[in-house]
Amino acid sequence: MSILPQHQATTIFRNRLHTRHNHRINCVVTTPIKTKPKLEPLVINTTPLVNPPKNDDPSLKSTWSHRAWVATGCTTVLASLAASVVESVDSHIWLEPVLSGFIGYLFADLGSGVYHWGIDNYGDASTPVFGSQIDAFQGHHKWPWTITKRQFANNLHALARVVTFFVLPVDLIFHDQPVVMGFVGTTSGCIMFSQQFHAWAHGTKSKLPPVVVALQDAGVLVSRSQHGAHHRSPYNNNYCIVSGVWNGVLDDNKVFEALELVLFFKFGLRPRSWSEPDSDWTEEAEDDPEISPK
Repeated sequence: MSILPQHQATTIFRNRLHTRHNHRINCVVTTPIKTKPKLEPLVINTTPLVNPPKNDDPSLKSTWSHRAWVATGCTTVLASLAASVVESVDSHIWLEPVLSGFIGYLFADLGSGVYHWGIDNYGDASTPVFGSQIDAFQGHHKWPWTITKRQFANNLHALARVVTFFVLPVDLIFHDQPVVMGFVGTTSGCIMFSQQFHAWAHGTKSKLPPVVVALQDAGVLVSRSQHGAHHRSPYNNNYCIVSGVWNGVLDDNKVFEALELVLFFKFGLRPRSWSEPDSDWTEEAEDDPEISPK
């Protein structure tokens, strides 16, 4: 191993040190240039989301399927009432079945209000089971007069189908109980025909049968003036559509408002009535040329 002289080692060290000092580090910092986004012109779509159906629209017509369901629904209701009458005669009791039928009539009106409130305020067309009903009722708020254009079976078939499935087993099991049959028959009948009572509430006296007008005036069926209030701001009252007898009780005591607060604070569900009306729910007149389907 050779050892360099001291002066040579010192020279080499200085050369290396000089070389290191000559190394430069160049840093390049680039700043991105912010470009102004291109603003697209604001376009407001004034076309209604859904056009009202024409008078000859197939969606307003009754089909044989609709008629079959209404027939089966009416059969189950009549079977309940007939069983109540027959068993009342055999057992010589009348007051209890009649009273149960009256309670069923009141219960149907209350049930129609609760159901109407629910589908008016919660869910949408994609909601399981109830989606089609929710969508239909939202369209009804925009064009309420279309319900008067629907044919009878078309208007009732959905409820008739539900009545058939639920009432037929009850008829088979409790056919010998006049009180039960009186309640079931009256309740299911009023529920099934509630959509027809609803349609009559949108009619005019000159176009309604005199007996219907008399029943409306007597408060047996929901009146046109009472239900008309449901289609005016604030759109959060008069939900019952059988007789409307519960509307005053429910609205005066703010029952639905209390339920809305419970659902909001418990589940975060906000009812539509808190933000409506908007352009999708505000009623449009039947003869408005701007909404006539092209």
